[in-house]
Amino acid sequence: MNKFGKAIVKLRVPILIISILLLIPAAIGFLKTRVNYDVLSYLPKDIETMKGQDILADDFGTGAFSLCLVEGMDDKDVVKLKKQMEQVDNVDSVIWYDSIMDISIPDEILPKDIREAYRNDDCTMMAIIFKTTMSSDETMEAITQIRKLASKQCFISGMSAVVTDTKDLCDKEVPIYVTIAVILSLIVLSLTMDSFLVPIFFLLSIGMAIVYNLGTNVFKGEISYITQALTAVLQLGVTMDYSIFLWHSYQEEKKVNGKENKEAMADAIASTFSSVIGSSITTVAGFVALCFMTFTLGLDLGIVMAKGVVIGVICCVTVLPSMILIFDKPIEKTCHRSLLPKFDKLSKFIVNKYWIFHILFLILLVPALYGYTHTDVYYNLDSSLPEDLPSIQANQKLEEEFNMNSTHMILLDSNLDEKSINKVISEIKTVKGVKTVLGLESVVGPMIPQSMIPQDLKSKLDNGEWKLMLVMSEYKVASDEVNTQCDEINTILHKYDSKGMLIGEAPCTKDLIEITDKDFNTVSTVSIGVILLIILFVFKSVSLPIILVCVIEFAIFINMGIPAFTNTTLPFIASIVIGTIQLGSTVDYAILMTTRYKRERSNGLAKKEAVTVALQTSMISIIVSALSFFAATFGVGCYSEIDMISSLCTLMARGAIISMFVVIFLLPAALMLFDKLIIHTTIGFKGITGKQKVAYAGAGNVDLASEQKTADDDDFLNEDRPFAKKKSGNFDNYDFDDSYSDDDKYIDVNNDSNGPADR
Repeated sequence: MNKFGKAIVKLRVPILIISILLLIPAAIGFLKTRVNYDVLSYLPKDIETMKGQDILADDFGTGAFSLCLVEGMDDKDVVKLKKQMEQVDNVDSVIWYDSIMDISIPDEILPKDIREAYRNDDCTMMAIIFKTTMSSDETMEAITQIRKLASKQCFISGMSAVVTDTKDLCDKEVPIYVTIAVILSLIVLSLTMDSFLVPIFFLLSIGMAIVYNLGTNVFKGEISYITQALTAVLQLGVTMDYSIFLWHSYQEEKKVNGKENKEAMADAIASTFSSVIGSSITTVAGFVALCFMTFTLGLDLGIVMAKGVVIGVICCVTVLPSMILIFDKPIEKTCHRSLLPKFDKLSKFIVNKYWIFHILFLILLVPALYGYTHTDVYYNLDSSLPEDLPSIQANQKLEEEFNMNSTHMILLDSNLDEKSINKVISEIKTVKGVKTVLGLESVVGPMIPQSMIPQDLKSKLDNGEWKLMLVMSEYKVASDEVNTQCDEINTILHKYDSKGMLIGEAPCTKDLIEITDKDFNTVSTVSIGVILLIILFVFKSVSLPIILVCVIEFAIFINMGIPAFTNTTLPFIASIVIGTIQLGSTVDYAILMTTRYKRERSNGLAKKEAVTVALQTSMISIIVSALSFFAATFGVGCYSEIDMISSLCTLMARGAIISMFVVIFLLPAALMLFDKLIIHTTIGFKGITGKQKVAYAGAGNVDLASEQKTADDDDFLNEDRPFAKKKSGNFDNYDFDDSYSDDDKYIDVNNDSNGPADR
């Protein structure tokens, strides 16, 4: 890796120029990547509801419809508006009363339930059928154009309208997400780093990595709006550590080892690359676990974020070193003393009183588990949007005026006899919560001959292979009542037509609930299993992976349990992905501390000192890392009006802080408690037991052979830290302090000379 580091240093200017030029194709790729705002489209393609959607698109030439409510408008004006809507691109047709007969004919001739389904006092309802699918760009553009035609008296409801509003809101908010994340990260880094300028270069290099990541998504064709909204802030949060590692290593090579800038950076790149590879693997593994979801939104987010972490590592060891070296002088001028204090006293307290934290763990475990298992989630997608959006207001209007909350679609075999079709309609009407059934047979009724029905209306409801019906329901999408209703309707359908299908937002959401319940267990199992294997390989230990994962899982229980006590209902996707993201991105805190503990312990330190040294040396890094992750996500969680985004960012921000506290306070206690188990289940420990010969460098001569010291839990020496200040005249109490003076007497296990030891 030293050759790699030297090559980066040598080619720093070309690397920076090339990295800037690569932003151009990346930006083009980003702009050409389609964003999918329909979460339901990520359901498996082989389930019945999704097959039905394909039939609508392929056989009926449509996949979407919206209900338009018109309030306080004369029938003549309604007809005029209807014709204008039909002229909008990608609108297939608009179905209203005049689609069946002239408005001069009283609508009393229609069946009562049909009449009540489209008119309520001065409010009437039209069905807009689109040529394209529910979340296609064409359908969303058509919704936008229809809204321009319609006045404030019109309300357009339905999933297509919700998707359109989601797009508009997300497009407006995403740039603000990035701005908030950058500003808060800059504040945190300026306070916790030792330079005011270097955080800017951190953010610039990470910003480049984010653009590269978003640009390469063009090869996927499209990404979900959730992935697009989260990528920048999440990639910023999880890859900031790598930049901090490089900077600290670079400073150490310069100040401690006395190397000049280029040599120091070459060595820093080599050491950073090795350490970052180990750190990034667990983060990548967490995102890869999302790819095992049947609900392919997880695959979408998992691929993009795993790719983003890899690109972040590459930029950290190429682009960032080039920036730092080129702008080294201005950076040096802005260096300052770090504002974070040393936590030596706190570290000693945590280790000395470790039993307190075991008690706290046992106390908190019960409510954490209770909250974790009792946190409520919601699946109704429009619940995550602000109530002042036009589509949400239209849905509320639909409920108020027509007592309707959802609309299902039924596909029946066209060859089914008329008697069976009428039985299907009549039985479905008896299902609790069904307001009415609209199909060719039900719309016509016994009073109107088939010959009076316009041919284009017939073709919309019967294409020769399938008959299409609409079921108006009083129940809200994702409710237990509508799910039961869907089961009952499916039973009726399959009794008369084995090919019959029930499709629409409510049936799709019902499938979503069943599928994501399984995905939660799958993702949790895969992420825990993969990360256990990675830690097993890294530490060559059976016990350490279990201890570390249990510590982070405890933090996850607390994080996911809090909503149960605050009466907060989470979006379903949060309950699936947060545990995996928090585990993958914060287990690094535990790995960092444990790595130092293992090094110190294997070199002969007693467990107490090994844990103390590990905690002292890793605490600041853990705090800076957690605060960086918190800064990147917290502001977005507070700002976003899309609850799907807000909840995810809030959980990630809170999870980073909780993991930080749990690792700092609980992990040292766990290492103290399970030290013997770790020793006997870990390959590579040495010098843990037995006696070490000690040379006493003080006034006068000492017979080395007669002076021995046992390496026990509280009293030890270490070849990595050979100098221990002698606090008293006896040989039993040593203060392992980095400070010393010529007047002090020292122990040096590597030097048997007399007099004060020379460090």
